[in-house]
Amino acid sequence: MAEKTDKNYIPRFLESKISKYLDKKEVIAIVGARQCGKTTLMKHILLGLKNAKFITFEDREILEFFSKDLKSFIELYVKNNKYLFIDEFQYAKQGGKQLKYIYDNFDVKIIISGSSSSDLSIHSIKYLVGRIFVFTLYPFSFGEFLSYKDGKLYYLYKKKDLSSQLIGKVNQYYEEFVTYGGYPRVIISNDKEEKIEVLKNIYNTYFLKEIKEILQLQEDFKLSRLIKLLAIQTGSIANYHELSSSTDFSYHDLMKNLNILKKTFICIENRPFFTNKRKEIVKSPKYFFLDNGFRNIILNNFQRLEERTDKGAINENFVASELVKSDIELRYWKTKAGAEVDFILEKDGIILPLEIKTTLKNKNITRSFRSFIEEYSPKKGIVLSTEFSGKMELKKSVIEFFPIFQISTLISDR
Repeated sequence: MAEKTDKNYIPRFLESKISKYLDKKEVIAIVGARQCGKTTLMKHILLGLKNAKFITFEDREILEFFSKDLKSFIELYVKNNKYLFIDEFQYAKQGGKQLKYIYDNFDVKIIISGSSSSDLSIHSIKYLVGRIFVFTLYPFSFGEFLSYKDGKLYYLYKKKDLSSQLIGKVNQYYEEFVTYGGYPRVIISNDKEEKIEVLKNIYNTYFLKEIKEILQLQEDFKLSRLIKLLAIQTGSIANYHELSSSTDFSYHDLMKNLNILKKTFICIENRPFFTNKRKEIVKSPKYFFLDNGFRNIILNNFQRLEERTDKGAINENFVASELVKSDIELRYWKTKAGAEVDFILEKDGIILPLEIKTTLKNKNITRSFRSFIEEYSPKKGIVLSTEFSGKMELKKSVIEFFPIFQISTLISDR
């Protein structure tokens, strides 16, 4: 039997999804940000399994066997096991080839994890086409966070059955979440000082492990400067010339490093949506952070939301992050005339515009949002604000108003 995990384990929504594939032959790969809970999730899944073995490639001796003496590795860890969990698989630079050999020749279910999607893709997945299911574990979503903090309140939140008093209570949790973020170790920390210390450690470890040790990048000070600029400009359309001159990256190196920030689960990209190229074409994306706490440690700002000048950016970053955690591709709309809508969701040909207004007291929409409705006539549009709820009709479109924190439940209804 597998060893028991921490009794304080916080359930992850991804666990039930992965469990459906445990009896399938394919390799399961769990990728995600460093310290987002991959190891804990793997060990928890392993709890109910017989003939299961957990190893990590941070153990250099085990990694050496796998890389240079595969026969011995198979004798020690593959034979006589029904399940083999390999943590930190990204350290095996040519791991995909060995994994394919094990997959093709032995009856063992393999579950691997890695902190860099680019590294796993390059060195492993190319050998395992048709033999692997890849799942991404993100830092906690707001729904996961709320279910841990207050299960009864989460139940009402899921049903969208919240009185004005309960909306106020959820907003208190929302403020904590967007201030300190969703990394598991941050969530279970007891006070503000500890949360900030943990975030500092996550930020420093990212550079030490992911950037220097795994990706072997030397100019990490330039990357640090780039991250800070993106944090300051969160939600703004990227100006590549400005970013290049401010960081001393050439255009080529700037694009390479922006890609690294995406592949290592630090930043997420919101690209322009358009159907009318003449009116709408805008090439540059907007950049957000996968975790608001990570952004706040970069800026060293943990003020209350009501005291912050970047409150709008925080709310928009939250929505972007929740959408990505639900596997939704980010798009925004902007015309050459300057009309702009924060997010455009598209699924099966159905378009849903989504606007964030931090403060809203009545059924009011912006001129830009109205322009999009008139141009595309979507069946529905959504406006998110701190606490206002309601509904109105515009032309043939229904515009619904919800609190910002409700975004995850709205997505699940699509």
